[in-house]
Amino acid sequence: MTGSHENGTQMAQTRGKIGHALNTSRFAKICEILFIFAVALIVIVIATRIADGNPLVLQALVWTAYLFMLAIVWAGLRLRGQTWKHLGLTFKLGNRRTIIRAVLKSLVVLLAAVAAFVLGSIVGANIVGIPEQADMSGFNYLRGNLPMLMVALVAVFIGSSFGEEVIYRGFLITRLEEIGGKGKWATRVSVILSAIVFGLIHYNWGVMGIIQTAFMGLALGIAYLAVGRNLWIPILAHGYMDALLLVGQYFAPE
Repeated sequence: MTGSHENGTQMAQTRGKIGHALNTSRFAKICEILFIFAVALIVIVIATRIADGNPLVLQALVWTAYLFMLAIVWAGLRLRGQTWKHLGLTFKLGNRRTIIRAVLKSLVVLLAAVAAFVLGSIVGANIVGIPEQADMSGFNYLRGNLPMLMVALVAVFIGSSFGEEVIYRGFLITRLEEIGGKGKWATRVSVILSAIVFGLIHYNWGVMGIIQTAFMGLALGIAYLAVGRNLWIPILAHGYMDALLLVGQYFAPE
């Protein structure tokens, strides 16, 4: 019993030291960010080999990578003595008026994100000189497949809409701000960097897709700050966009 108590005490002390470092050390925050994306990269590399060209399997494993990333973000919050609220995410349902306001704001954010996505298309076509559309062939399995569309809508909301907003807006912007000193410029640079990273992780969409999603990420990052860091609003807006994308692939011609 004494040995178990000592081990428990040592583990608590270790967690306390790690939590203190994550709260105070820029180096520790950078390592946390790198660790999260390294884990995701490893999962995706393994997924690519396992999928063997099967886009459905690959997409499922990518969503799994997001779940791993969310778990690490949650662990970092716990070690710091924080909750999801620190990133702008609460699970307490508000009153009807609050919910209606959030939905209306999310629709405005949706329009801004779509406009940014279109602007990214213009930039990609006219400045970079890439006229083609983003490569969406990885979603061909949805064409005319209603059961798979239903599954994909649920999975994409949890893995992409929710996961990506928590990671790239709530987590990444907040941690980059802390690394930069929390000033106005730190916030601006954090939003831009998070948008660039968000674009790059969509590399499988092609260069045009990277540009489009980077612009979309920039709009969502600005919106995240504009709505008082209420993360549910960009999550909903992102969900609408993903739903439109999936439904569009369902009705896409052969």
